[in-house]
Amino acid sequence: MKYNAVTVTQLNKYLKDRFDEDENLNAILVKGEISNFKNHYTGHLYFTLKDEKSLIKCIMFKSYAERLAFNLKDGMKVMVFGSVSVFERDGVYQIYVKSAFEDGMGDLHEKFEQLKTTLEKEGLFEETHKKKIPLYPKIVGVLTSQTGAVIRDIINVSTRRNPNVYIRLLPVPVQGPGAAEQIAEKIKIMNEKKLADVLIIGRGGGSLEDLWPFNEEIVARAIYNSEIPVISAVGHETDFTIADFVADLRAPTPSAAAELAVPDIFELKEKINNYKKRYRNSLKKKIEIMRLRYEKCMQSIVFKEPTRFIKDNYLLLDKYIKSLENKIRMLQKEKQTQYIELITKLDTLSPLKTLSRGYTLTEKDNKIIKSAKDLSKKDKILLKFYDGERQAEILE
Repeated sequence: MKYNAVTVTQLNKYLKDRFDEDENLNAILVKGEISNFKNHYTGHLYFTLKDEKSLIKCIMFKSYAERLAFNLKDGMKVMVFGSVSVFERDGVYQIYVKSAFEDGMGDLHEKFEQLKTTLEKEGLFEETHKKKIPLYPKIVGVLTSQTGAVIRDIINVSTRRNPNVYIRLLPVPVQGPGAAEQIAEKIKIMNEKKLADVLIIGRGGGSLEDLWPFNEEIVARAIYNSEIPVISAVGHETDFTIADFVADLRAPTPSAAAELAVPDIFELKEKINNYKKRYRNSLKKKIEIMRLRYEKCMQSIVFKEPTRFIKDNYLLLDKYIKSLENKIRMLQKEKQTQYIELITKLDTLSPLKTLSRGYTLTEKDNKIIKSAKDLSKKDKILLKFYDGERQAEILE
């Protein structure tokens, strides 16, 4: 009898296809305890989820792991959401985790995401609404427990950075029933009475349930409506709350919040001293440049021989006068030549020139006689010669 054998790869692919086609396995919520947890250098998370009788391998890729609101660790009881499929190469099936919740916190996570989505749509997280933290606050308001490590850390950091800053604490419960209402009320009081220049709202780390007052809508709206800039410092660096998104600035820890709120006065003094040195050096350099310019000016011929400029102008004036005189003489000579030419032409055309050649000019009653017909017997006439004139009478 002959059998048709399949390869291992074909079998694994077949099983993977069957898993992927099953809708119940494509979106499944599984709860259990984490063991063999490994945070790979690539950012992917590998762990095993187990209960009293069984276990299953899990992988959470980096893109999903970055969205986690808490850190996974061995022994933690969680609920994971994802899909079940076969890893063909090894022939094992495992859960491809997309999100995880601390066991019992699933409802809170859902409420958190719903409120976050609602407030984000309303624009409470927009950067345009966030106020600037004052550079040099005189009073730093703090809303936290009066007995916890948070206020001690804030006081220690603030006084170390600037002993002149006043810390004003309004104690509030930071977890449990009614905490959110009291936090919102104290934010309102801080604003109405203008008790601070900047406000730090914070508490230490804890579970999602412990941090829940800072995820309440009443606190989020109180922070948003605060005229005093608010720094949120809730939980550890990996913890995120609604208050963090609404606040004007988020600090990873309460100590970091104090550093962000209170400038280091010693660093500021050092900066001022550096500015003074730079100003002094710049002033010295400016004076040196001005001194060199002064010395250069004093070496100028204008200061050494103040009349030199006047003398030079005198010489220039003499030059202009001589030039003008030459032009006048040339013009006079040209005009004289023209005058002689005109006189010569006029003399050539003059009737006296004709008379000098033996001709005479006859006039009667101051009129020139051009024809013999114009004269009669006994008429008195005037004969003009080139060198004089004579009276005459017509005989015939």
